[in-house]
Amino acid sequence: MDNSHEKIHGLLKKFDTAMLVTHGRDYIEHARPMGIAGVEDNCDLWFFTEAASEKAREIEHDSKVLLVFQKDHAAYISITGLAQLTTDRLKAAELWKDSFKTYFPGGANDPNLMLIKVIVLEAEYWDNTGFKGIKYLFEAASARSHGTRPHIDEPEQHGKVNLK
Repeated sequence: MDNSHEKIHGLLKKFDTAMLVTHGRDYIEHARPMGIAGVEDNCDLWFFTEAASEKAREIEHDSKVLLVFQKDHAAYISITGLAQLTTDRLKAAELWKDSFKTYFPGGANDPNLMLIKVIVLEAEYWDNTGFKGIKYLFEAASARSHGTRPHIDEPEQHGKVNLK
């Protein structure tokens, strides 16, 4: 994995939910929060859903999706990718967490349970976590007092990464 992949992977591991945006047949985008079931080393993502859900039907119709992540006011990621639906019970058991039982009381073997795998094509991130956030606050305050814009450290604070 190169540095850009490592950067995205490291940031993704900090999130526990994402907004999944799919395209409906009416050409209107639909967004909903999704608990992240897993993050692969190559940054592909896994989510659980019900087989009969609207999002599953929308993914069958159009596999292009957008994922949006926000952690406080410090880290953001926007991902474009391709979604795939699967009923792989071994993968479901591997990714299963007890907290998913709230939405899927039948557990990892629930016949209504499906997995959504998002193959990440491109990611854009904004990272002001840790010391970068403190540095940015000083930079923003200075820029404001001087009537300028704050400096964004590329690729430390912001970048766009093609993952495929």
